[in-house]
Amino acid sequence: MAGLKAANLGLKFLLELVAIAAFAYWGASHSPVILAVILAIAIPAAFVAAWGIWAAPRSPRRLRRRPRVAFELGCFELAAVALIAAGATLAGIAYAVVAAVNAALLAAFGQLEA
Repeated sequence: MAGLKAANLGLKFLLELVAIAAFAYWGASHSPVILAVILAIAIPAAFVAAWGIWAAPRSPRRLRRRPRVAFELGCFELAAVALIAAGATLAGIAYAVVAAVNAALLAAFGQLEA
């Protein structure tokens, strides 16, 4: 069971990394090129900054559990919407499903504080 719990935390970290990539992909899907470059850099940077402030485990301004879980799920679902909006519909749906399963397992394993 300890291995499954560790794998679930690893999956959450992977979801965070994929969210950054999803926001960059969405930004890069725009036109003209200058807008695509700006969005592909700015949107993931904003996500990383917000996550670092309100969701990172060592942040002094980390949200309490309930609002943090809502914030994290909201970020993951926005990443799924970004993938769908960029034309990667199947990837966006798969990402949303994996994020939901991960959240359910985090709650079941008592890992919401991690």
